Formats: sequence, C-alpha cells, structure tokens
Amino acid sequence: MSTSITLPSAHDFHLHVRQGEMMEMVTPKIVEGGVSVAYIMPNTIPPIKTTEQALEYKSQLEALAPQVTFYMTLYLSPELTVEEIRKAAAAGVAGVKSYPRGVTTNSDSGIESYEIYYPIFQAMEEVGMVLNLHGEIPSDPTNDICVMNAEERFLPQLEKIHHAFPKLKVVLEHATSKAAVETVKRCGDTVGCSITVHHLQLIVDDWAGQPHHFCKPVAKYPHDREALREVVSSGHPRFFLGTDSAPHPRHTKENAKANAGVFTTPMVLPYLAKIFEEFGHLDKLENFACHFGRKFYGLGPREGFVDNGVTLVKEDNVVVPERYPVSATNESAGVVVPFLTGKNIGWKITKNFV
Repeated sequence: MSTSITLPSAHDFHLHVRQGEMMEMVTPKIVEGGVSVAYIMPNTIPPIKTTEQALEYKSQLEALAPQVTFYMTLYLSPELTVEEIRKAAAAGVAGVKSYPRGVTTNSDSGIESYEIYYPIFQAMEEVGMVLNLHGEIPSDPTNDICVMNAEERFLPQLEKIHHAFPKLKVVLEHATSKAAVETVKRCGDTVGCSITVHHLQLIVDDWAGQPHHFCKPVAKYPHDREALREVVSSGHPRFFLGTDSAPHPRHTKENAKANAGVFTTPMVLPYLAKIFEEFGHLDKLENFACHFGRKFYGLGPREGFVDNGVTLVKEDNVVVPERYPVSATNESAGVVVPFLTGKNIGWKITKNFV
C-alpha cells in the first residue's frame, strides 16, 4: 500500500471560477488543489461570447493566480461568427462550449439546434479549436426525458457531429453514464471525454436530498459509476480529468431549488488519490489527471513553467473543511460548502508544484 505519491501538477480541463468576489476566492485555490493548467468555462453573466471578453477574463484570472496557465473558451450562441472563430483562434482561445438551453447554470442563452452551427464547426475544424459539449438535452416529460436519461438521449447528436466533422476535436464533458463511455470509445481519436472528481464517487442516492452533491448532469446508477471507474482504470487515453468544479454560495444550494454544482477546486488531487485508492488503481491517477487531457488537447503549461511536482501523503484525519468564506470582508457574500465536507479523505498535499 502506497503511503506517498509524487506526480506532475494536474491539468483540469473543465473549471468554473465565476466572477467578482467568488472568482477572487476560488481562483487562487486552483494551485492548492495541485492544478497548474485550467480550462475555463464561459457561462458567466453575461456569457463570454467574444475574443475581447475572453482575453479580459483571462487577464483577471492571471492576476489572481499567476502560477496557473489558463485556457479560455467562447460560449456557443447565434452571435458567434466564423470571423470571430478565426480571430479567437489567433488570440489563443482554445475552444467553444455548447450548452443546451436551460439545462444548467447560466445556460439560458444555450442552443436548441446544432445544424445551424455547422459553418462554425467547420471553421473550428480548420483552425484547430475544440468543441466542448455539455451532453444533455432539456427535460421533456411528454417524451420521457428527465435528468436521469438526458445524457444518453444526447449521445446520437455527439455521433452526428463527429461524423460530419471527423477532424474536429470534440469533448463530451463530465460524462456520467455507461452509455456515454461506450459512445466515446466507439468514436474516433478526435473525440475525448472529461470525467469529474465527484462523478467517480457519487451515485443517485448520494445527491437525492443532498444539495451539495447535486450537479448537472446528475450522478446516475451504480453501474454507470462503475463504467466511469472501469474506463479510467483501463488507462484509456481519451478519458481525462475535467473537474467541473462549480462553486455556489451555500444559501443558493440549501433552498427549495438548489443550484447545480459541486465544489472540488481546493483539494483536487487529494480527492482523486482517495477515490483511485478505493477502487484499487492509484497507479492510474497520474495519466488521468496529468497527461491524457494535455495530450488530447495539445495544451500544456505556458513556456518557461517549471513543474516541481506534487507530493501527496496518506495520513489519518485529513478532514475536508466545512466551508470556504466567499469574502474575508463581506460576510453577506456567504460561504461555499466543498465536496465531502467534514469527511476524512486520508490524503493531503505536502509539497506542491510551486
């Protein structure tokens, strides 16, 4: 049994850091989790729809966490043009994120039809940008669609886009189901899949009645979690870390309609060490968290970055904090409750990469 492991710093290819006071709290904690590369989601208010907005957001994040390399994305919307795609690619914007309308946080400007975006996808294919897909369709009781099967019902659309644009890199984000794993495996080498920390741990029983485990897409059945664990245990190179860490103030989680999101940023690698150890494949953690995503995207730390590695040590009584204050000076901003709050996860970082 390993009592310590040393890895390169992790690459998180799906991260929400929000805006304002929340951004100021969350962004420096990326490093605390052992992460040096962060791929940032654009569903802010307003959404990031232009190159200028993306670069401005990036500059704010770099000021808060200069040790981190940030890659930015645009929000897929009717305003996005082929010209903007070419401009964004030239400026170093890495991808475009698609949100189906209304399925998750700040997705009211999401899309309803993909075919109208085919010229955009063609331009992305030409300039080497990545299409990031939130893989769900909106709930529709008349067609027996709900949160438990919304991902599976989306998968034919993934295959349709892949077949139309076989050279376009496409990432199915935060997979939660056996069907999603099997679909991505069937696709070619240009289709990848991010998997979160929490979906490797949770099933439906864990979020039903527990708002701090509620996210979109929701955790599914035990056989779905097992499929996620099996594919990362197998060392499949197109499945990699994307935490989808998504902070919300506690009062927006503990109410009649909880916001969707699980907060894992401050302890990414300790969480993963706990989970991978539990299913007997601690040896697969490094590739999943540090190498496979980087290889698929072709993105890594900025030039000149020196990675001193991250050492994790197995210890008793490594307890996840109960809360993180959003602001040190504004109590009304509330607190964020992290994943597995108050639990002993048994691993901690003793030497970080900086």
